[in-house]
Amino acid sequence: MQLTLSDAHALATDVLIRHGVNGKHAGIVADHLVDAAAAGHAFAGLPRILALVENLKKRPPARQITVTAKSANAAVVDGGGTNGYVTSLVGIDKAIELATQNGVGIVGISDTWFSGRLAYYVERAARKGFIAMHTANTMARVAPSGGIDRIFGTNPIAFAFPADPDPLVVDFGTGMTTWGDVLLRQKLGKPLELGVAVDLEGRPTIDPTEALDGAFMPWGGHRGYGLSLVVQVLGILCGSATIVEDVSDCGFFFLVFNPELLMPLGQFRASVTKLVDQIETSRPAAGISKVRVPGRSSAVKRREAEKAGTIEVDEAIFEALDRMRREQAEA
Repeated sequence: MQLTLSDAHALATDVLIRHGVNGKHAGIVADHLVDAAAAGHAFAGLPRILALVENLKKRPPARQITVTAKSANAAVVDGGGTNGYVTSLVGIDKAIELATQNGVGIVGISDTWFSGRLAYYVERAARKGFIAMHTANTMARVAPSGGIDRIFGTNPIAFAFPADPDPLVVDFGTGMTTWGDVLLRQKLGKPLELGVAVDLEGRPTIDPTEALDGAFMPWGGHRGYGLSLVVQVLGILCGSATIVEDVSDCGFFFLVFNPELLMPLGQFRASVTKLVDQIETSRPAAGISKVRVPGRSSAVKRREAEKAGTIEVDEAIFEALDRMRREQAEA
């Protein structure tokens, strides 16, 4: 079904407020979720509210977020148990502030949980003319290559670079799937692809429930496992547990720097834009219509959604959220 952007934002905000999130923070989360849906990432859109609410029910009220300067270029953020959609916005904006002042900004965040699409944060920096990198280790769901025990999170990593008409954004998880996507498939009764996960005994499974009890596989075999290990170590640097058993024990890492440290921004932006154009106009392989660049289709879909003023939401998800809004209002 189609929802207007404003109706989708209002639905997300209402449900979150009715489950204990303050109005300002609920609006920040809703901004992110609606943007994710507009960019074509359905699983990272309104369905994430279901998992957010389930975690809110289990958690004490969030405390104040605190930011502590460590140097002219670095700061640490204590999330105070606030969700990562909010703390990550604090983190990227602090890193941008430091990079604006001193050329480089490094920020680590601890005591937070769930942060949505990493692309959302690094793109924010790139639109201001900075290069950005962001990693987040998450609750242990992924086995190392050759294993079946959960050691790593889905551990995404993202980069963004200034370009025209939109930043070049590369954002990917290091697991074969994401927690949010498996939860969505469980909710909708849809199977996983083979090779994505194993059950509790290490047997391959396409059942989302068995996968949630078992482990996801690392993307890219031992190479993806290596990237996941890097993200895990950077999370530890930011204050996470070695292996994250509780969702709030993760660590978010942000690095933002000014390309002017090495090259004039205009020259760099033009060169990145040229590279993207050269990739997109290069010859496709047999059976492929066009060579694509990461993140560009999301930017196109976002512009189309903004022009139409609507996003697509699964009817079952809408009904679940609308019921949660009404039930909480009547309680």
